[in-house]
Amino acid sequence: MQTTIGIKSYGNKDWVYVRCVGELDMAAADGFRREVMIALQQTQLRRLLIDVSGLSFIDSSGLGVILGRHRQLAALGGQVAITGANEAVYRLLVAGGLHRVMIIDPPRSSREVRR
Repeated sequence: MQTTIGIKSYGNKDWVYVRCVGELDMAAADGFRREVMIALQQTQLRRLLIDVSGLSFIDSSGLGVILGRHRQLAALGGQVAITGANEAVYRLLVAGGLHRVMIIDPPRSSREVRR
């Protein structure tokens, strides 16, 4: 999995922005965790925006690593938000219960794209 990390404004606040491309699975989870931890430490920000628009697949390890970042940041008064999910990834995020503890932007429907 490839990741792009930077800082982005979202909801009038600065967030560590991570864009994931490929698959967030057991093989990629440790690398994702490590890269995000380094970015959070370097920036001292407590908000993490994860752009999953480039993900083709996510498994329970991927859900777990995202939930772990939520727990870490929530303990510090921070938060995690997820944006860019396609229908399949969105369903997995909701089935995993992540929508209960973090912001997840709903996928754009095909009707919205046609406007």
